[in-house]
Amino acid sequence: MVKKRILIDLDGVLNQYGKELYNENYIPQIQFGAVEFIKELNKQGDLYLFTSRNLLLAAKWLCDNKIDMYFKDITNIKLPSYLYIDDRCICFKGEYKKTLEEIKHFNVYWK
Repeated sequence: MVKKRILIDLDGVLNQYGKELYNENYIPQIQFGAVEFIKELNKQGDLYLFTSRNLLLAAKWLCDNKIDMYFKDITNIKLPSYLYIDDRCICFKGEYKKTLEEIKHFNVYWK
C-alpha cells in the first residue's frame, strides 16, 4: 500500500512559535500534543517536515524531540503532496471572492 505524502510545517505547527520566540539559530520547544498528533498522522501518510529554517538545525530538533523516525525527510521545497499542514494558510475552495475575504480577516492562531 502506498501512503500519501503529507507536508507539515515546523514553525507554529510543531513548535511553540511567535515573533518573540523566533531565532534563526534556535528552534523553540515542541508544542503540547504534537508527538501524539504526529504518531497518529503517520498512520495516514508519509510525513515530510517542511521548513524555511536551516535543514540541519531542523533535523537536530526532530532528533532531540525523538520524533525523527516518523518523518521520511525534511524539505524547504513544496513537494507535490496529498495535504499541507501549516499555520499560515487558507484553503482555496474554488471561489475567489470568498478567498479574498478570508485573506482580509486572516490571523494566525497564536497571535
